[in-house]
Amino acid sequence: MEMPDKTGAAAFEKSAASSNSVWVCLALAAAVAASAGSLALTLYEQKQPCPLCFYQRTFALSLVAILGQGLLTGSVRSGRLAILALPLAIGGLGVAAFHVSLEVRGILECPTGLYGVGTAPQQSLAIFAVITILLGAGVINGVRTGEVGAMGTLLALVLSGILIWSSISANPKPPAAPTKPYEAPPAVCRPPYHATEPK
Repeated sequence: MEMPDKTGAAAFEKSAASSNSVWVCLALAAAVAASAGSLALTLYEQKQPCPLCFYQRTFALSLVAILGQGLLTGSVRSGRLAILALPLAIGGLGVAAFHVSLEVRGILECPTGLYGVGTAPQQSLAIFAVITILLGAGVINGVRTGEVGAMGTLLALVLSGILIWSSISANPKPPAAPTKPYEAPPAVCRPPYHATEPK
């Protein structure tokens, strides 16, 4: 009778745990980039964040705190750390997607992002998508190694929805659209000017 290969299982577990650490480290790097970019827009480019921008910045800074603390202390396994941080990543992604939808629908016009590539909300949407994918990969690996269960994953998704809903529903209504064109490009998200056709 053959004995189970414990060394093979242990090697697989070690490899999966190492892979989880890579996903979480990359997610932390992306969250640091998101936070630094957001702060640079305000501190160096003098662009003022609107309430939706503040929500996204808070999600990014919270991700830096949780992922950084977890990795530096080593008190939480990487798969579990990924599932703990996932609601913040999805929350930021959802708010950024809503913010971009306001731009697309002509309800808001927003300042350009860093280096003039897209707008600030579009850059936020892109980086939160990256963070969500990286943490999602960490969660999937965590499920495979048994660090993360189905109930934990479901709870993370429910919390994500609550964070998105509460952030969007608490957002104040934008001011009324201006009656004349603005004199300068936007330094803060604002309602765009719509020229009216003469009657």
